[in-house]
Amino acid sequence: MKRLLIALLLLFTLPALGAKVETGDPDLDRAFEALLGSDFAAKQAALQQLVANERPERFQWVEGILDGRLRVLKKEKRVVWVEKDGRQFKATDALTAQVLGEFKKRKLKKFRINNSLRRTIRSILAARDLDSPDPRARRKAVEAILENPSPDQIALLQPRIEKETDPAVLDAMQLVMALAKLQSPDEPERLKAIKGVSGSLEPAVRQALVRLAENDPSPSVQKSAATALRKIEDRVRVMGQIETLFFGLSLGSVLVLAAIGLAITFGVMGVINMAHGELIMLGAYTTYLIQQLMPGLPGVSLLLSIPAAFLVSGSVGIAIERGIIRFLYGRPLETLLATFGVSLILQQLVRTVISPQNVPVSNPEFMSGQLFINSALSLTYNRLYIILFCMLVFVGLFLVLKRTRLGLEVRAVAQNRGMARAMGVRAARVDALTFGLGSGIAGVAGVALSQLTNVGPNLGQQYIVDSFMVVVFGGVGNLWGTLVGGLGLGIANKFMEPWAGAVMAKILILVFVILFIQKRPRGLFPQKGRAAED
Repeated sequence: MKRLLIALLLLFTLPALGAKVETGDPDLDRAFEALLGSDFAAKQAALQQLVANERPERFQWVEGILDGRLRVLKKEKRVVWVEKDGRQFKATDALTAQVLGEFKKRKLKKFRINNSLRRTIRSILAARDLDSPDPRARRKAVEAILENPSPDQIALLQPRIEKETDPAVLDAMQLVMALAKLQSPDEPERLKAIKGVSGSLEPAVRQALVRLAENDPSPSVQKSAATALRKIEDRVRVMGQIETLFFGLSLGSVLVLAAIGLAITFGVMGVINMAHGELIMLGAYTTYLIQQLMPGLPGVSLLLSIPAAFLVSGSVGIAIERGIIRFLYGRPLETLLATFGVSLILQQLVRTVISPQNVPVSNPEFMSGQLFINSALSLTYNRLYIILFCMLVFVGLFLVLKRTRLGLEVRAVAQNRGMARAMGVRAARVDALTFGLGSGIAGVAGVALSQLTNVGPNLGQQYIVDSFMVVVFGGVGNLWGTLVGGLGLGIANKFMEPWAGAVMAKILILVFVILFIQKRPRGLFPQKGRAAED
């Protein structure tokens, strides 16, 4: 019986012996051993003890515990950095940087942590970055603290807030302190903190105010928190409306880019070009092919794709006009059928030569990510650039039509073809160049669309109906009408989507355009000239 008791005691003490750590520093040994244990309250204290150590690697160790790269080699009782290599792990001593070799997973013991410890570690790492010379690092550190605010953060930020020079970092620090004060046992302190955060849009603020409005023992605190929460929610709704407006402008810019080339050909030549969507598709595929020729340079390839897509789609457009359209002038139904056949041919050509599947087009780095305005509003860079690009294309096309000889001849033919020919304008040449110009703009629209959606053989079919709708709504052949019509329909679509749904919003827009045309058949900005009266 005595031997059995001794054996049981030895059995229970073996895990403890295996859990010991020998670093040569008793304080570090105790901290690491506590972190290896199962008592999470002791682990919290051990983390603080580890950070209090004067060794410069202490924050790296804490970070290693968080991401699992710091472990203990059981038999050698050494704290090591590990790197997975197949089924084994390369181990390097965390104190001496000595390479110890490769070990199986069972030879290593991991520091187990829970969500509470993760939040504590992130706060510790954030405190380290609070003294960084880089304002962005300090701001990121304060935002990490913001995820887990507590009264302890006041002592952490107070000495730094008085020396902070960056306004954005200073505002974030003051917000953290106000959030910490929301947990104060003193009622006047909580009321003062509520007033201080009443204009903030941070999610952490809203969550804290919801807790106070529902659970605080003081009725005055509950009322004040509810009032502040309503004020914040009103601002959030305003930010939501601004975001919807932004998405509407980006959708409208896409519609303008897709329709502006059609507005020229339809307005000047009276041709219903059902292959316009495929010209957009060719521009998108030009972007893809140039990107394949220049791997690793998405920004440069995108810039080169703009003139290349204009030339490719413009050349195809001129070929369509010279080969088919010029024999069908004055017969709009025949042009519709002929160009519809051309669209099918172009789709099948792309499926055969390139791929029937969608192909990937990468966004350059400067078009990736978001422009952060506040916690309730951020604008994606790719859509911002699309809006800017749409304005540049519009201004460039407007200057071509208003300041060049080609533009003068195009306007003359659009207003009165017979009189223009009598004055010596070569209408056939103008028709070919106009069709090429409109087709080239469609190709440029394809470059923009490649940054927003999938590039495939059916890309153009998604925009051909919308393009005709924008042209007819804005006024056939009028650039300003195309711009106003495209942006207006895009904004209206996005504002209706939240309550009507995406499909119903498009249906309602179509019904609105039909009813509008019944009242104003020539659109918002009707074309001028004798030809417009025919």
